[in-house]
Amino acid sequence: MHTIRDKTKLTNRVKRIQGQLEGVTRQLLEEKEPDVILQSIASCRGAINGLMLEVMKGHIELHIMDASLPEVERAEGMRELVAVLETYLK
Repeated sequence: MHTIRDKTKLTNRVKRIQGQLEGVTRQLLEEKEPDVILQSIASCRGAINGLMLEVMKGHIELHIMDASLPEVERAEGMRELVAVLETYLK
């Protein structure tokens, strides 16, 4: 599974995002200017989007594009991905 194979890389990415979010908390507590806070929030959003993309790519490679999988499993992988995208894009 992609998330197991790349566990260290993905968890390091999450830790960086946590650090960014802690930075936003500090900025709010220190009453920084809104433009500075908004820029930090935008950076967090971009980092989360990047994490989401990495996990999606792995899912697509292992559960949809793998021609050795039965068509039923590939279709299920596609349904799972679409369900996540529908939730994510709302």
